[in-house]
Amino acid sequence: MRRTWGLTSALVLTVGAAVAAGGSLLAPTAAALTPPVAFTADDLPTWQTNGIVWALAEANDTVFVGGTFSEVRPPEGGAGTPKGAVNFAAMNAATGAPTDCSLSFTVGEGTATVRTLVVSPDKKTLYAGGYFGAVNGTPVSSVAAIDIATCTPKASFTPSFPATVRALAVTDTTLYAAGDFGTVEGQTRERFAAITTAGALLPFRADADEPGRAVEVTPDGQHVLLGGDFFSVNGANSHALAVVDATSGAVTKAYPNGWIPQNSVVKDIETDATGFYTGNEGTGGGVFDGRIALNLSDFEQRWRDTCLGATQAVRSYEGVLYSASHAHDCSSVGEFPDGRRYHLLAQPTTSTGKLGWFPDTNDGIGEGIGPRAFAISGTGTTKYMWVGGEFTTANGAPAQGLTRFSSGPDTGAPTVPVASAAAVGPGAVQVRWRSSLDLDDSKLTYKVYRNGAATPVATVEGDSLHWSRPQVSFKDTAVTPGQTYTYRVTASDADGNTSALSATSTVTVPTSPEPYASQVVADGAGLYWRFDESTTPYAADSSNADNSGLYVNAPALRQTPAAVTGASTAVTLNGTDEQIHTDKRQNVTGSFTVETWFKTTTNRGGKLIGFGNNTTRNSGSYDKHLYMTNTGNVVFGVYTGTTRTLTSWGSYNNGAWHHAVGTQGPDGMRLYIDGQLAGSNNVTTNQQYAGYWHVGADNLSGWPLRPTSSFFAGQLDEAAVYPSALTAAQVAKHYSLATAPADTVSTVTATEDSYVNAGAPGTNYGASSSMAVRGTSAYESYLRFTLPSAPAGTVLKSARLAVKTTTMTGAGSADSQSVVPVTGAWTEAAVTYTNRPALAPAPIGTLSGATDGSAIYSAALDTSALSAALGGSYSVALTSVGTDPLWIWSSEAAASEGTPQLVLTFGAP
Repeated sequence: MRRTWGLTSALVLTVGAAVAAGGSLLAPTAAALTPPVAFTADDLPTWQTNGIVWALAEANDTVFVGGTFSEVRPPEGGAGTPKGAVNFAAMNAATGAPTDCSLSFTVGEGTATVRTLVVSPDKKTLYAGGYFGAVNGTPVSSVAAIDIATCTPKASFTPSFPATVRALAVTDTTLYAAGDFGTVEGQTRERFAAITTAGALLPFRADADEPGRAVEVTPDGQHVLLGGDFFSVNGANSHALAVVDATSGAVTKAYPNGWIPQNSVVKDIETDATGFYTGNEGTGGGVFDGRIALNLSDFEQRWRDTCLGATQAVRSYEGVLYSASHAHDCSSVGEFPDGRRYHLLAQPTTSTGKLGWFPDTNDGIGEGIGPRAFAISGTGTTKYMWVGGEFTTANGAPAQGLTRFSSGPDTGAPTVPVASAAAVGPGAVQVRWRSSLDLDDSKLTYKVYRNGAATPVATVEGDSLHWSRPQVSFKDTAVTPGQTYTYRVTASDADGNTSALSATSTVTVPTSPEPYASQVVADGAGLYWRFDESTTPYAADSSNADNSGLYVNAPALRQTPAAVTGASTAVTLNGTDEQIHTDKRQNVTGSFTVETWFKTTTNRGGKLIGFGNNTTRNSGSYDKHLYMTNTGNVVFGVYTGTTRTLTSWGSYNNGAWHHAVGTQGPDGMRLYIDGQLAGSNNVTTNQQYAGYWHVGADNLSGWPLRPTSSFFAGQLDEAAVYPSALTAAQVAKHYSLATAPADTVSTVTATEDSYVNAGAPGTNYGASSSMAVRGTSAYESYLRFTLPSAPAGTVLKSARLAVKTTTMTGAGSADSQSVVPVTGAWTEAAVTYTNRPALAPAPIGTLSGATDGSAIYSAALDTSALSAALGGSYSVALTSVGTDPLWIWSSEAAASEGTPQLVLTFGAP
């Protein structure tokens, strides 16, 4: 309703002088946005209203604002004082501040409001519609014409519209109106009418039986597009949308009732060179709330976006359709399920798929709809998208009624990645992270940093959207068994905006494969959650499918003892509101296996693992699951039009770890408990739908032996899903491998450490946060550790000394350093160069290549030397014969991240 069409040249005009308060500077167009998005998601400081904005229009560098409000005020924290603005304001597009154009739209009785604004093709006249009786005291009747140059109403323009005008469209010669009226100038014109730009009624007739809400003229000027609540136009069966002749109003294209559901209406229509687009709102079941794209060539549908969440406005710009709505369920078009509301979205004008543009508002006041109007302004290289509506926040910060976005520069950095590192064998470390979110860039670049080095070991690209943030991963094969590595990850957009480093993830590479985990991966798991994270919400997928999950409501992590021997941990769920679900939507076709370990004493049952079509809200479709009954039986079920289940005879809520597996394949369904077959049938099909894997909760309504609670209370571990039916032998092997011997790692931090300096032979440096090693003008460092005893049935398989270089310039060293056992006595508080302890004649390890500052390095140590000292105190010295000093953090330094430390790996002999 803001489009204007005509053959005259547009004049470059401005409206008044801009008020500088709260303004922003012009900036060059950014190229960093993920194409074809044209605007950043960074909201700019913009003056606000104290009510609802219904309409926006623009003339070059000025944006006109219409609505139901009485003043405008500076943005939160901005300079300036509130100004009276009775249902209208004129704003400088680039600064976001009001100009000196001031108009008051008033009415004698009732509440005046401006519902629609449109600018003539020559940019000289602003037309306003709504419900009002005067503009700055000049009598009008719900439609007014404003001279833009002088900011004054045209007294000669006085057409009489006796009811609310909701939409306007204008050409060089004609103004089209839509609204609630039944007459214009005393003559019958039901809901739609046309007048000359001078205000004279035209013979155009497009009478509708219910209110008109949208009107638009096709680019060739031959047709008018009508939208609203109606069911007929000029007697033709056409609900909510119609195409009529621009001169007569005769129906050219009708859309019979049902084409748009009868409980839905058209709130906005937008055109571009090849098509037109509708924004739709509905109430009740079976509504249509989304958007339709139609071709101008034949007025037939191009695509239909069936997202739920009433669309109030649409705007086409450079191949992108921007929409204002409160979309909360786009599962019907393969996107997000019913949940949070998205108020501003973008998609190509050629398809329904959403683009990576996610600024947001809240629902706000009034009807709680959020945004209601768009305008795009700016005569220079920088363009501004203005958004008006009912909202009171933009991107989480106060902003009532108005906000705006520019074409650049893009200043928002992606969110910080949440990273995890794990190794199930001696050959590699798998670094995984949840993809970050950037509100205007869907393609991001990630850099992986190892051991604190300044140069990344990997650069990886990944795509993400709000509702689809798949796991991104990097396999580091340049690793040494028994060595500990730390990893951190950053995310950057195309403009170089970079997140902070992720939290450090630490892993020790095992000296032999972890029996259980290696077998799960080898058997083809397509999802494998080990629940070894230290923080929520990211649950890493240890399979090769990057099928990560999200912890909901922060369940308790790092629970021990876990179901599997070794360093693995479990998760505890409270049985009330905690669960884990996958981070991306998927389909399950053909054979499958679900597997998990559980430990509980609950008598309220709950879902262990399963598939459903929603995330945090109860799924409407749900099967392919394992769940527990109130009495502790385990049920495996699929849905084939009716529930098909297998139930264990025994009860398993006895507080011990148990292994549950459900498979379905060409031979039917199988349920296994603790490695043994507990039931089978010949059912080979299941319900087909797109959805998400859940662990610990989801709907169980209608299923046999339904427990009291859908939420499981207890511990879960090693959840896995396979795209095949595991054999009985594979299931039995998994069960037995859970107790197979596995490497265990013990990390021992120095209990005492210090260094000595030949240049200050009597000085003690025991309290120093750093230590040094050098041969010439000698520095030596001393470290004492309390070694654990070897766990029963194991021997020391690997030992490494890890240190971290300091941040000082030149902290790294080109020289190698020897790790030598200390044979003499020393203490941290007393050791000096003069009384330094005696050392063994031969080193037990060498530290080399420690050339960077603020990085972790380690040296392999002779295990036979340390084995003899297990269970007692052990001291080593770092010495060198070179001239390049190495500076490392002592245990007193916060930046040491736990170093110096010994990393000891124990395993079967």
